[in-house]
Amino acid sequence: MKHVTYLALLIGLTFTSCQESEPNNLQNPDLLYADYQPKETDLPISRADYKNKLEGFWLGQCIANWTGLVTEMDKIGNIGAIKTGDFYTREDWGKPDLPSIFSENGEISKWSPTLDFVLEDQGGIWGADDDTDIEYIYQELLLANKTSILSGEQIRDGWLKHIKKEEENYLWVSNQKALDLMNEGLVPPATSAPENNPEYDMIDAQLTTEIFGFYAPARPDVAMKLSLLPIQTVARENAQLISEFNVIMYSLASSIDASKPIADNIKWMAEEARKHLPNETYSAKMYDFVKAQYQAGKTWEEARDAVYERYQVNQEDGYDMTSRNIYCNACFAAGINFAASIVSLYYGEGDLKETIKIGSLAGWDSDNPTATWGGLIGFMIGKDGVEEAFGRKFADKFNIHRTRVGFPNNGIDSIPNMAKKGIYVIDRVVQEELGGGIDLEKDLWYIPTTK
Repeated sequence: MKHVTYLALLIGLTFTSCQESEPNNLQNPDLLYADYQPKETDLPISRADYKNKLEGFWLGQCIANWTGLVTEMDKIGNIGAIKTGDFYTREDWGKPDLPSIFSENGEISKWSPTLDFVLEDQGGIWGADDDTDIEYIYQELLLANKTSILSGEQIRDGWLKHIKKEEENYLWVSNQKALDLMNEGLVPPATSAPENNPEYDMIDAQLTTEIFGFYAPARPDVAMKLSLLPIQTVARENAQLISEFNVIMYSLASSIDASKPIADNIKWMAEEARKHLPNETYSAKMYDFVKAQYQAGKTWEEARDAVYERYQVNQEDGYDMTSRNIYCNACFAAGINFAASIVSLYYGEGDLKETIKIGSLAGWDSDNPTATWGGLIGFMIGKDGVEEAFGRKFADKFNIHRTRVGFPNNGIDSIPNMAKKGIYVIDRVVQEELGGGIDLEKDLWYIPTTK
């Protein structure tokens, strides 16, 4: 894998903890750490630095999620029974929010009256949402089951324990159908099989499984193994491919060339992930189309409008959602939201605030793609980088019980603790799945870079 040699030297010589409030020698109490002799080809990664990056992931994802919720489903186009007028543009940032398709009496977002960042101050608590809560559940299940790879039964049992069966449970489309099927006795991956779940090509897995990429640093091949069944809990075909694209991006975030701008690294990561998409699929063609718009010098608004015309109006490249007459013209679909996500990824050029702005204004299910890239860039720049980008400190508490149930401390966790638990998960993955090692004294992982 390119960049590895340079990064190995850089990490091995210069990485120190950016911010660490507890001892560097974090140790998973449920893992027996084996002796390991590092190889010259191993990639050493600082666990302390990685913890700071995981804090940046959770923080960046929360900021992007809640900012994107302001515009969620405000703009989905003008086809079918629901018409929302012209899409937002850059000039709309800071202006009043408009009603979403869910507004019964013209209500605007309760999160912000204007199109602006939604931020939680120190002392406050971030609320869980569907962009963060299933990933939180998966991390807890990995720890509780003392495993790196969840079984279908473990996923089913975890969902049934932590997700309400009735009343408001913050699930939609394929996630909700999968839960219904679990309650009927089905076990993943049967819960996403097209003959069982007609929503298998909706957006769900794209926003619930990216974190598995972080669990296999610099090794997307292993990240794909870890994430396969969680993805296939709710997704198949293009929806599965798109989710795997995101997992690959997250894994590759540990393989970047630190001497290059973040924008260049993100483009490299995206091109590597694109190789996973078969050329004949609409997901591959959507990626290529947006990239071509970017390279041609089109504005992000022009690229987004071209995506709408090509895929929802003209139904090109095999994307036939409009003709299927799905509610809101399939505004929850994997495809159209993937195309919108590539717009914000390319045009955001690695800038956290710009990427969140574009993602929020792009349309459709705007909180989901925005949270994905907010989390990715948050990881790449770390918690300190997120704070620097906004010039402020943020709340570090997280309330998983806003949307889920069955966790200790009445559902109140902290972002530093969530990151620490991520380190514990990775320790097991490094040792049991990657065949690498952990040096607790030097606080390093040694990641084999060859399969």
